[in-house]
Amino acid sequence: MDYKETLNLPRTEFPMQANLVQREPLRLAHWSKSDLYGQIQKARAGSPKFVLHDGPPFANGDVHIGTALNKILKDIVIKSRSLRGFQAPYVPGWDCHGLPIESKVTQELRAEGKTEADAATIRTACDAYARKYIDLQRDQFLRLGVLGDWQHPYLTLTPQYEADELRLFADLVARGFVYRGKKPVYWSIPFKTALAEAEVEYQDHISQSVYVKFRVVGEPNTFVLIWTTTPWTIPANLAVAFNPNLGYSYIHANGETYLVADALLHVLHQTCDWPNYQIIRSVDATELSTLQYEHPFCARTGRLYPADFVENTTGTGFVHIAPGHGQEDYLLGQHLGLPIYCPVNDEGRFAHTTDLPKREQMPEVLLGKTVLEKNHRSEANDAVLALLRETGALAHHAEFSHSYPHCWRSKTPVIFRAVDQWFIRIDHAPNAPAGTRDAPTTTSSTGTTTGDPSTSPPVPLPFRQQALQQIDQVQWIPEWGVNRIRGAVDSRPDWCISRQRTWGVPIPAFYDDQGEPILSADIVRKAADLFEQHGSNIWFEKSASELWTLCRPSGWSGPEAVAKSTDTLDVWIDSGSSSRAVLMRRPELQHPASAKDPSRLPWQADVYLEGTDQHRGWFQSSLLLSLGGNQAPPFKTVLTHGFMVDEDREKISKSKQGQGGYAKPQTAERYIREYGADVVRLWVASQDYRSDIIVSEERLKKVGETYRLLRNTFRYQLSNLHDFDPNQHAVVEADWSGLDRWIRAAFAELEKEVANAYEAFEFHLVYQKITQFAAVELSSVYHDLIKDRLYCDPANSTRRRSAQTTLYHLISRLAQMLAPILSFTTDEAWEHIPGVQPESVHLSVWQPSVLDQSDEEKADWEQLLSIRSRALPVLEQARQARKIGKALEAHLLINLPPEEAGIALRHKQDLLDLLNVSQLTLSEVTSEVGFSASVMQPDGKKCGRCWRWEVEVGMHTEHPELCPRCVTAVTYVNTPA
Repeated sequence: MDYKETLNLPRTEFPMQANLVQREPLRLAHWSKSDLYGQIQKARAGSPKFVLHDGPPFANGDVHIGTALNKILKDIVIKSRSLRGFQAPYVPGWDCHGLPIESKVTQELRAEGKTEADAATIRTACDAYARKYIDLQRDQFLRLGVLGDWQHPYLTLTPQYEADELRLFADLVARGFVYRGKKPVYWSIPFKTALAEAEVEYQDHISQSVYVKFRVVGEPNTFVLIWTTTPWTIPANLAVAFNPNLGYSYIHANGETYLVADALLHVLHQTCDWPNYQIIRSVDATELSTLQYEHPFCARTGRLYPADFVENTTGTGFVHIAPGHGQEDYLLGQHLGLPIYCPVNDEGRFAHTTDLPKREQMPEVLLGKTVLEKNHRSEANDAVLALLRETGALAHHAEFSHSYPHCWRSKTPVIFRAVDQWFIRIDHAPNAPAGTRDAPTTTSSTGTTTGDPSTSPPVPLPFRQQALQQIDQVQWIPEWGVNRIRGAVDSRPDWCISRQRTWGVPIPAFYDDQGEPILSADIVRKAADLFEQHGSNIWFEKSASELWTLCRPSGWSGPEAVAKSTDTLDVWIDSGSSSRAVLMRRPELQHPASAKDPSRLPWQADVYLEGTDQHRGWFQSSLLLSLGGNQAPPFKTVLTHGFMVDEDREKISKSKQGQGGYAKPQTAERYIREYGADVVRLWVASQDYRSDIIVSEERLKKVGETYRLLRNTFRYQLSNLHDFDPNQHAVVEADWSGLDRWIRAAFAELEKEVANAYEAFEFHLVYQKITQFAAVELSSVYHDLIKDRLYCDPANSTRRRSAQTTLYHLISRLAQMLAPILSFTTDEAWEHIPGVQPESVHLSVWQPSVLDQSDEEKADWEQLLSIRSRALPVLEQARQARKIGKALEAHLLINLPPEEAGIALRHKQDLLDLLNVSQLTLSEVTSEVGFSASVMQPDGKKCGRCWRWEVEVGMHTEHPELCPRCVTAVTYVNTPA
């Protein structure tokens, strides 16, 4: 008889080969057909809510691997909470306006010969462009296994969203946050627009460093020496600043006299080649304040003014002040009443303005010169340097390498340029609660808003202080995030919110016949209603008079409009308004009122999760807008992940990818096509995302090996449940073997640790703990040790059914624990678990198991495992000496001190299972003798079916080659049902 045919050998239809690239799309189709996401929401109806609010990716280009990281992390959060019984809806969104789309569309229109396309044409093309990439990215996000309400996302271009955005904006206007003023802002010359702080990135840059002589009026051959790395700003100079707390002196060198800071003299004499300089005398702040100087090549004079921001670490101790080209310059100019003079036009070229008499402005030779740099040089810099040399005002010129702000899109250096823009006051004390219908107001160009002060409530804390206070009420993960957001808010200037772009939400402002701006909350609210009904294109399609008729508030007593604004809102206003346009708009994202947490507002999200750059971007804009318009932050917890970087630790970005920065495209699709989504998801989970994450082939392949370990773990467990029905064959706890109780206890501890790790958003710990458990406790110990009873015991024996009951417990819960990460594989495995409900692992609820072990039982098993660890090397030595082949060929003799012998004798069968030997003899020795072990040939004969050595082999006449256990098993197999 072929006894192999009588073994309970494993079998399963769960394949060893994953074939993820082929199988996952089939499962996606099944999820879509069965509306898995909808089923999950229905199953969780009435459960406690958990809301993660999606920060909108930009609707442009393929999903790159960094965006995939973000979406996978969000999906892990959502699924882990859903599996714990929460109703965790996920509403994805897209950021649809902005410069990249407009720039691309404009290029395409030019290529078609439409060089004079009007705003409506451009906007229609931009809308189509954004929607094309929304559809593309939606499919790519779905391919990652991300479940959500993909048929009803939020889009910042929809009329409803734009209307709610304007209503939030109206509340800011009503509370006095918004003003129009002329201030220096980041300016992109190629795109002719102001930039938000988050649209600026710092790069290494080589600037033209110059020391310039400003001749002192009334003192022959005497000069104030200044230093700058932007020579093109010299034509805009209106003053020179010094620090009254520093020491200054007159220095004689090379036949001329210079005013410089004492602390910098040791550097200046070398830089400016003053080999034999002499200190003439010191000069105090009072005297410096009386001095005037002549501009090097413009027919005007300036004065010296004290300013604390002047330092003595670089330069000369004197700072040239151009109020139209720097924040500190602007503030000092405002304090002194200087013109906000900016002789650079929208195209970045020198031009005369109306701020100064024409005779005092730059020479004609400079007009039209561009500030835009190519290869670290610009026409404007070169022309200014030529004039400085011609007038003898250039003391020294060199190249200077430093970090300098660049436009995130064009990659060109930005300039600081004063231009009339709309701003949000950051240090404002709001004058009314949101939603108050304010009286008609007029906002002057100086930023003053007029209204009825008698209706204003008591002045609260300045807005910046409110924001800083609220930051401390939010949980920031990692903890250093709080310092980053505090630093961003604490140091930011007023928020420039207007853009000179076509593709965006129009600012519904008007201008009177004097060019003064007209803006009120009621005007904005009327425009919001108009946009919601007709779309924001109406602003560009209708004339100013038509729009004024539609937007003019009832009972308006202010000036009448003759022109409309052509500016659009900063896109960070778009995405930052999602608290109003999404969280307050979508019922499924709102928490029911809770007596446990009365401070919680229904619309506040549990979590925002984005990259670390969003402390300057979406986190900050969302916080400021929600606090300003809704009087509360939009989030309870903010989770931050690092950047996706290549092997050289360079940030992976769409722009670099588009410039050919990578040998292979760093798109999510490329990795999915090669490895499958679950391997990419497992790789994301394996990383401590709080730091930057290196993406490389080597790392992905290593994670691929871990995936195979986990899949094989599933396959082993499933294959040994082929004849198990939990409703018929499950064994009660009282009949579990000691080994089964041990693995269940260890697994319960794993479940507890994994649940805590999910709760703390530490997914790399989930990965580490589960893979370690699968490799050690399961693969190396439990799975290996139960093979004998699974394969050889009678099929319906209590010992075998106990092992199967345990495997059923393990596979069900292991699939649940890994479902947030291995979304496809666990769902596939779930379908093969006998008798399991519901139909998808993602519909199940995971409650971590608990196994109550007494302290004595825990101590006993620690001792048994300790004995095993000391005995295994003895078996290995016998194997190497060829005394035995497998452990089943051994009779192991173990001598134990009294404190261990009693435990071992009490659990002899468990220890026999742990050691997997045929025979075991335990002897008690004195504590002084201690542990020892030896191997000898087992008694009896080798069973022809289970290969154990038993003395009873040969006693059964019908089956003389079998041990009694195997005789029973064979008889059971051949017994008619």
